[in-house]
Amino acid sequence: MADARVIPIKGTQRKSKAGKKPAPKAGAKKTAAKNPAPKASRGSSGAAAAATAEELFEEVEHNPLPGTEAAPIPVSEKVAEFLAFLRRRVTGEYEIDEFGFDRELTDKVLSVPFRQLYKRWFRIETRGLENVPDEGGALIVCNHSGTIALDGIMTALAISDHHPAERSLRLLGADVVFQSPILSELARKSGATLACAPDAERLLKSGELVGVWPEGFKGVGKPYSERYKLQRFGRGGFVASAIKTGTPIIPCAIVGAEETYPILGNSKMMARLLGLPYFPITPTFPHFGPLGLIPMPSKWIIEFGEPIYTDNLDDSIDDDPMLVFNLTDQVRETIQHTLYKLLVQRRSIFM
Repeated sequence: MADARVIPIKGTQRKSKAGKKPAPKAGAKKTAAKNPAPKASRGSSGAAAAATAEELFEEVEHNPLPGTEAAPIPVSEKVAEFLAFLRRRVTGEYEIDEFGFDRELTDKVLSVPFRQLYKRWFRIETRGLENVPDEGGALIVCNHSGTIALDGIMTALAISDHHPAERSLRLLGADVVFQSPILSELARKSGATLACAPDAERLLKSGELVGVWPEGFKGVGKPYSERYKLQRFGRGGFVASAIKTGTPIIPCAIVGAEETYPILGNSKMMARLLGLPYFPITPTFPHFGPLGLIPMPSKWIIEFGEPIYTDNLDDSIDDDPMLVFNLTDQVRETIQHTLYKLLVQRRSIFM
């Protein structure tokens, strides 16, 4: 009841001319209650009392007591919603954009298992969402780690589920993602596209949020001994795209992904046989087989930093290598310092 609101009731106590409560009459009997209910004024009427009661009920209706705000959705409504979803899937009454993004399928199907990881397994704490704009294009640049790129999915969920505007983050993926038959289709459906300048610029110009992980496989496949040490950010292609489209760059630091699958070694022979950039050896994989694919329940923190605006720069200088390099280094250093700050604040790997 600590959060209960006190609703004042007007016209239930008479005041003296001086604006104070009238003094009690001499010889008045004391009641046992510490705070007796005030007597109604002589001028009050039944209509005034009814109006007061109406105001009270209206206040309670618009401000329900804690625990009564949202009733559980009946099972029948859930079944009806699921059947309607299936009907739209069968009849083709759903929308996808030119990149193949299917938001309804992503929200209701593809993101469901990852939401449980987000809330219960990694217990992700999101900070700085006010730095992500409610509308318009923006480029979110993050550090990359974790053997399996779960950090991209978790960052997208942080924005779609917790940002006030519930925006979708369009991920830029590596070539190997779109060369895999099944993974490529799922990536397209979830809003990802190839990490190339033309696709990034088209999305930014259309007002989309775009997420990029410039470290690539150098970051996601680095050994545990080099955790939270950012690798090279490439040639700064993402900076050139932001300058060309005049969109802000938002540095994003992710702590916790390094411990999900700690890489102790890399089997280059297996990587060549499978056509992978690396074949990780972790404390649980491949020794425990499929069970080794279960991630460690590390504590995650995702922090979105202050935007770096590029609209004040001339888009004709996006080919200037020194400008692009300096801005790329600024973004990288911002993320690196934020990682160090978050590591100091985190009590332990799992807390």
